[in-house]
Amino acid sequence: MQHMAGIDLGNEEHRFVVVDGDGVQLEQRRIIHSEDGLQLLVRRLLGLAVVRVALERPNGLVVDRLLEAGIAVVPVHPNQLAAARERYRSGGGKSDGFDAYVLAELARTDMHRLRVLEPDGDETRALRALTRAREDLVGQRVALANQLRAQLEAFWPGASRVFKEIDSPIALAFLERYPSPIDARGLGEKRLAGFLARHGYCGRKGASELLARLRLAPEGRTGELEAEARREIVLGLVAALRAIVEQIKLLTSQIRGAIDAHPDGQIFRSLFRDPRSVVTAAELVAEIGDRRERYDTRARLEARAGHCPVAIESGKKKVASFRWACNRRLRDAIAVLADNSRKHNPWAQKIYADAIARGCNHPHAIRILGRAWLRVIWRLWHDRTPYDPSRHGSLTRLLAVEG
Repeated sequence: MQHMAGIDLGNEEHRFVVVDGDGVQLEQRRIIHSEDGLQLLVRRLLGLAVVRVALERPNGLVVDRLLEAGIAVVPVHPNQLAAARERYRSGGGKSDGFDAYVLAELARTDMHRLRVLEPDGDETRALRALTRAREDLVGQRVALANQLRAQLEAFWPGASRVFKEIDSPIALAFLERYPSPIDARGLGEKRLAGFLARHGYCGRKGASELLARLRLAPEGRTGELEAEARREIVLGLVAALRAIVEQIKLLTSQIRGAIDAHPDGQIFRSLFRDPRSVVTAAELVAEIGDRRERYDTRARLEARAGHCPVAIESGKKKVASFRWACNRRLRDAIAVLADNSRKHNPWAQKIYADAIARGCNHPHAIRILGRAWLRVIWRLWHDRTPYDPSRHGSLTRLLAVEG
């Protein structure tokens, strides 16, 4: 008889429940999140002849150990688990053991609704780790840049307006050399021009215009001690931003090498005309993955990417609602592709313009265009062929009509 298990994951310990084919609970146990604990978990599951394990995460150490032991893993979305709890309780309570039991029951009774995890290859998982780490660092860079700008606005607003991007290398170099108004007392046009030359500034603004931005801004009125404190804060934020900007640059270089070496890399890179769009192409590879059977229809990929609506019907009422449950990283990457393509691809321009003409706002029109691109991507991905505009039927027909 096949046995199923559910695992409620925790930071320090996990609770697992094993049930037989009739739903009879065979074992419930706590497992410490340690090497000995994970080894014990795998031994107990194999000893009880467990063939499927349901849990709320599609990745992580526990998932890797289960897959290594040859046990099928069934990821269950937290919303699915929350909806299923009501089937097995009447008092409204909740516990780790109860959640593990519900997960085990879902693995036993609801496999027609769930799918066994199909792990991607090592190259795809490595690329996913790189792109997600870069995304996290970009978020930290934005947060630190906002803090730096807020500090400057409090006592030296002009310094935040000299250069367009406050976290650019030239702006950080300027703030490191002139972190307060006192440090910039002797700064004139000739000295600023020398600073720009030493740091290889390639902007279109001259030293006189940049200096005017600095001097025309309002002047702060902070005391001596506060000004010194804010000066030290600016230097600290600049140092932190420098390190993060450098790491983002390094990760971008690693991502470029990883996607060039990936079997599907050229398929997704061919979707972008600008070679600098390597990060978005890599995000598409990483988030879609390399298991074709995972998205055996276009509709599955469109739903996963969040670019198709959810239908809500009740009586005569029928509306299309925004899809919240999706891979948000994939949705953002498709949106970048759609927004980029409408600026140079006539087919994409027409789809976007038609959506706007029907009364859709910009985000809605981008999702409509993104869904159209997902149909193209699904076909290219399954055929393992790069995008060729001359073979894009809708594009070539549109160009023929326009002459």
